[in-house]
Amino acid sequence: MRSSHTLVRQPDFVVHAVRCRDDHTGWSHPEPATAHGVVLARRGGFRRHGRAGEEFVDPTVGYLTVPGEEERFAHPAGGDDCTSVHLSPRLWRELLAGRSATPVLHLDARIDLAHRQLLRAARQGDAGFAAAERLVRLVAVATGPAADAPTRDRPMVEAARSALHDGGPHTDGLVPLARSLGVSPYRLSRSFQALVGVPLTRYRNRLRVGRALDRLTEGVPSLAVLAAELGFADQAHLTRTLRAHLGHTPGQLRRVLDEARSRPAG
Repeated sequence: MRSSHTLVRQPDFVVHAVRCRDDHTGWSHPEPATAHGVVLARRGGFRRHGRAGEEFVDPTVGYLTVPGEEERFAHPAGGDDCTSVHLSPRLWRELLAGRSATPVLHLDARIDLAHRQLLRAARQGDAGFAAAERLVRLVAVATGPAADAPTRDRPMVEAARSALHDGGPHTDGLVPLARSLGVSPYRLSRSFQALVGVPLTRYRNRLRVGRALDRLTEGVPSLAVLAAELGFADQAHLTRTLRAHLGHTPGQLRRVLDEARSRPAG
């Protein structure tokens, strides 16, 4: 029996947690792949037959899929848990441009860590930036290096910083921001960290934390409204981000800011 739970759904990518409890050594009937994507096992293993032939998929081996590819599966090990990522055709081209990716991916410890970081980001609510940034880095590491020169990208990085500061129309996610700048999401993410010194997601959150402090100082009445205003998934997401950056919850920050306002000058 196979079940699938959607962790993240964005216009250009979807992340599914897939659990299979089949226990059979024979091959399944052929079924066509429905999307461009990457599949990584988290636990257990299974056999797959695709365009590259037959492979055993476990946490050390993953694979890429393309629409219409005929797949067959066998589960001699008794079941598995996997992460299945579907990418839009456009994002697929953007992420794999300049790479000689093979259908079968050999996954080292760096990719295992990137996989875990993607799952953690997917559960924390910031799909457009945190999960997207983890996703593009996972795909980039898994599919091999591409030629790039971050130093030449300083104007692009500064344009990204300006867009995030101004809150322009393409700043609701890593993918639309990269497209507005005419670069791949991986190039933007990689060059941004190389030149600014922090991941793009953390930089964006730093800007949002500053705006949250402004609004708390002004006495915004509702934390739920504040979270929506600043683009957080919900109030809990706002609280986690403020605590991560400042060590305080919004309620604690209200008290700190109230004390600062009421303290006599001098």
